[in-house]
Amino acid sequence: MTRAAIAAGLILGCAAALPAGAATPLSEPRLILPHAAAHQQPHVALTLDACSGKADQRIFQALVANNIPATVFVTARWLRRNGDTVKLMLAHPDLFQIENHGARHIPAVDVPMKVYGIAAAGSPNAVKAEVEGGRQAVLAATGHEPLWFRGATGRYDTSAMAEIRGLGEAITGYSVRADDGATLSAAAVAKRLATVKDGDVIIAHVNQPDRPSGSGVVQGILALKAKGYLFVKLGAPPKQPAPHAS
Repeated sequence: MTRAAIAAGLILGCAAALPAGAATPLSEPRLILPHAAAHQQPHVALTLDACSGKADQRIFQALVANNIPATVFVTARWLRRNGDTVKLMLAHPDLFQIENHGARHIPAVDVPMKVYGIAAAGSPNAVKAEVEGGRQAVLAATGHEPLWFRGATGRYDTSAMAEIRGLGEAITGYSVRADDGATLSAAAVAKRLATVKDGDVIIAHVNQPDRPSGSGVVQGILALKAKGYLFVKLGAPPKQPAPHAS
């Protein structure tokens, strides 16, 4: 199965989540790759969030040295501070797919609330500014408009999800949280990655080089490769079916 065929068959779903004190139910989209009997190897997708701050070269260098592709979600803030790493990714287009993580790393929720202590966008216009600001930053840095969007915290309300899709970007979920926002120990991250199965979409973070979790990401993905796992980029989102004529 080709990478394009894998991307075209991505399976999307939503798992309900309700942060403490929230009055509006939020969804945490789930994303997996299709399982296919024709696979000669188990397939997984590594997605990395670059929220703000620096670039974790432990992860970037391991990906390049071991020829492991990843889809990297970048904010406009992170792009401004990490030009050398952006050049590294652009020099390896076979390995890195760069997508939209927003302008300022604000949760894409269009009602006033906090998600895990972070103030949400709070209005439809603010959600649009977060998405469009990230899109323009990715376009300026790479020459390509992003196809996917992942908001800060990975949680959304229903109306914001519709707004984001209306802006032309697919919402990116995941099925395995590797590092809980780069807060886990290296051993804990490696242990979580050891549970990965065929079709999983992994989320980890690549903007905390001073935390031990990045070492665990490297250990975990190299262990998966040694087991015979094939890493793929997300590619293009699946096409939405055309509405039926009434």
